[in-house]
Amino acid sequence: MKILYNKFRLIIILAVIGLYGCADDFLERLPIDDMTDENFWTSENNLQTFSYDFYPHFFEGYGNGWTWGNFFSGESLNDDFGPSQPSQFVENVPTSGGGWNFDYVRRANLFIERIPEAPLTEEAEAHWLGVARFFRGMEYARLVRRFGDVPYFDRTVSSEDKEELYRPRESRVTVMQKVLEDFEFAAENVRKSVDNDGLEVNRGVVLAFMSRIFLWEGTWQKYHDVENEQSVKFLEAARDAADMLMSQFDYQIVSDYRGMFNSLSLSGNQEVILYRSYESGVVTHCLHTYNAYEPQTGASKDLLESYLALDGLPVDLSSQYQGDDGIDNVMANRDPRIHDVFVDELRINGVSSNYSTTGYATHKFLNEDIIDDVIGTNAFNPTDAPIIRFGEVLLNYVEACAELGELTQDDLDRSINQLRRRYPDEVRLPDLELIGDEPAVNGVVFDDPKRDEDVSSIIWEIRRERRIELVFEGFRNSDLRRWKKLEYTDTRDSDINRGAYIKASDYPDMTNVVIEDGAEEGYIVPAYREESQRRFNDERVYLFPLPVDQIALYRDNGFVLEQNPGWE
Repeated sequence: MKILYNKFRLIIILAVIGLYGCADDFLERLPIDDMTDENFWTSENNLQTFSYDFYPHFFEGYGNGWTWGNFFSGESLNDDFGPSQPSQFVENVPTSGGGWNFDYVRRANLFIERIPEAPLTEEAEAHWLGVARFFRGMEYARLVRRFGDVPYFDRTVSSEDKEELYRPRESRVTVMQKVLEDFEFAAENVRKSVDNDGLEVNRGVVLAFMSRIFLWEGTWQKYHDVENEQSVKFLEAARDAADMLMSQFDYQIVSDYRGMFNSLSLSGNQEVILYRSYESGVVTHCLHTYNAYEPQTGASKDLLESYLALDGLPVDLSSQYQGDDGIDNVMANRDPRIHDVFVDELRINGVSSNYSTTGYATHKFLNEDIIDDVIGTNAFNPTDAPIIRFGEVLLNYVEACAELGELTQDDLDRSINQLRRRYPDEVRLPDLELIGDEPAVNGVVFDDPKRDEDVSSIIWEIRRERRIELVFEGFRNSDLRRWKKLEYTDTRDSDINRGAYIKASDYPDMTNVVIEDGAEEGYIVPAYREESQRRFNDERVYLFPLPVDQIALYRDNGFVLEQNPGWE
């Protein structure tokens, strides 16, 4: 059962023919081609099998084959990267697709409706209903994040029932309230432990995602001025879910930060709540290869300067910061996570085959033990992918507390300071302190000169900690959207479009590397062509457009599906 949902099709066959039964029982079972909706819902094992269909949709991990999911540059429209050709915001309404799909809503509703037909104990039925409602909530949270208001279906709908099939969009406030009800049911009824903890949905997984989803919706509604009363309710839900996980489960921060991203097996890792398991020759990916051998989209100067100095102060305030003239200075006396994420050399185009567009290269996902093996090359990588981990839950908790205006020193000690304490005393950051409403270290209050004036100094530091702890894990664009800060992604005259500070004379063989203002020394400018710049100048991109064919389908059947603002 090592890779579970990677083997969904195999497992469903094995389950139906009676993998766990005796030979006589096997001979009495229905042939696979006789399996129908009427005879499938007959055992808890079959319900478990049906649930596996949801896993690759929601828990992509590092993807498979020549992909790596949303990790590293899989989600690069943000301020963490300095690409030579920056990703652009959606500009046109799609003809079809675009993520407007309710297939998994229907699957979840079918699951919910069929579970009572199975011969189950009361406890088992409640568990599987919780799992099914968890998946329905997950899908509606995805749809709301992308589109805002959406039609809500709480049952399977016949193609003949047009009034129901062509429902109008409902307010995201209403839909997310229903999502909250699904999660509350799941948190109450899903088993604390299941057959394959770490690989299947248990109560810890439900609570972890509950903290993520309702932090997202609570802050979206707060910063986008949707409905303050509901935003408070959702933030409280995020805080409470995280608190329950922190108080009632045995997850903890592990000392090996990189090990969560480059391990051949995450089984038993106490920080990883859910992961996707890979197996050589069966299901693999290529993220390790990209980190090891291929040219990389490099990290931005903006990201590198977000790492605190070792005294816990921003680089513009710290006497320990050595400046950015040379990679040794950049990485000296810094938050120790900088060493777990970045290599300690600059990789320049024309000098290194695995160069970076900014000179800064990552090894967060690299496993040095397999770098010379076949599995370390091409799309043969079998390193496991964390789906959700305890470190994120701690960050969800502390941000929710701060956004609710109730942050205490105890909250910081339970969250951010636990993350900092994963490293030995001699190399770790000092604890983050709260003096009044301000951040402090070693009893001294500080305020980052680069702080966005729209954000309080303590929330600025909480957001910094989130950016650094979760870097390259696919969160940054999503976070900027919920905070209404997509303007951070504009590359014009920005530290996003700057990389390492170099001297041309040190790299006589470099190619396609431009130093700012054409100087002999200075910052690399990866997107040096004006037409390559990314501009943020239209707030309509906070929501995605609905596809043309769906609007036309509603119209052709006598109904109205409204487009998102600005996309008409």
